[in-house]
Amino acid sequence: MPEPDMLKELFRKQDELNRRIGVDCANLSEEDQQKWILNYCRAMSQELAELTDSVPWKWWAKYQTFDKQNARVEVVDLLHFLISLAQVLGMSAEDFFNIYVQKHQVNQKRQDSGYSIKDENDNRQIGN
Repeated sequence: MPEPDMLKELFRKQDELNRRIGVDCANLSEEDQQKWILNYCRAMSQELAELTDSVPWKWWAKYQTFDKQNARVEVVDLLHFLISLAQVLGMSAEDFFNIYVQKHQVNQKRQDSGYSIKDENDNRQIGN
């Protein structure tokens, strides 16, 4: 039996969950798209704060401990919202993968060149 496409499965599961809570990312008006982009960005900011709190970041405090289990859960929470955000923007798992690969190539070229000059023009063809 062939291995499932894990990224497609994550996108499918997230769409299922979003619909269950009343958000149909594929059929949002432009106004609702903007609203949900902001909602998901805010949610990701909160999840990132929760991830930060899983790691002893207060160098002056001795009471803190590293909660690796919680950190792992927070990373997955971030992914839930990131996939939802991608879906609001009309991205499929294939789109996400292809754009990731294109952006990865840009990042590699930037590193190869020393990335001494910031030029966003190398991003212009990504996803087109």
